[in-house]
Amino acid sequence: MRAVLALAEAAPYIFGLMNPFLKIAIEIGPLVTFFVAYSMRGLMTATAVFMVAITVSLGLSVWLERRVPVMPLVTAGVVMVFGGLTLILADETFIKMKPTIINGLFAGALFAGLATDRAFLKVLFGTVLKLDAQGWKKLSLRWALFFTFVAVLNEIVWRNVDTDLWVNFKVFGILPLTLVFALAQTPLIHRHSLDDGAGVKSPAKD
Repeated sequence: MRAVLALAEAAPYIFGLMNPFLKIAIEIGPLVTFFVAYSMRGLMTATAVFMVAITVSLGLSVWLERRVPVMPLVTAGVVMVFGGLTLILADETFIKMKPTIINGLFAGALFAGLATDRAFLKVLFGTVLKLDAQGWKKLSLRWALFFTFVAVLNEIVWRNVDTDLWVNFKVFGILPLTLVFALAQTPLIHRHSLDDGAGVKSPAKD
């Protein structure tokens, strides 16, 4: 998700040590391997492959960025826990709940930050985006609501459809939704950008 957010919201910027498209490739890679493995060998094998792929992806991110990226680290941790439970207990429920847990954690963190007047997105993306305080708050609220929506949507889907449909939803549903939502935030970012004197513009409706 972090790669999609960075690309969609900061496409005009050059940031970090990695090209935005390389970031996306590294972070979408595990999802692609999960889908391919599921198509060939089923959910249990796909879960094991996904655990390995997410670990490799995190390692590459750390190596290329020279830092530990928070959101991929949290994602990898949840994948390890719920993927491990899936394999140990031979129960696919745990891996299906993983998107719910991850998005719920991200939403909770953002809501907690807003409640304490802290924009955690600024901590994560402050080197990428230069927004005024109001912009960070609005962006944080929108992403918190979006993460909540995805968490609830995942719960509805996995509890009401078979595994094949859930896998397709995970691969071809959540990712496009995230990309479209991220792109939709571009006007807000431009309105609250501090670059090129944008921060002194008159307030605009969001």
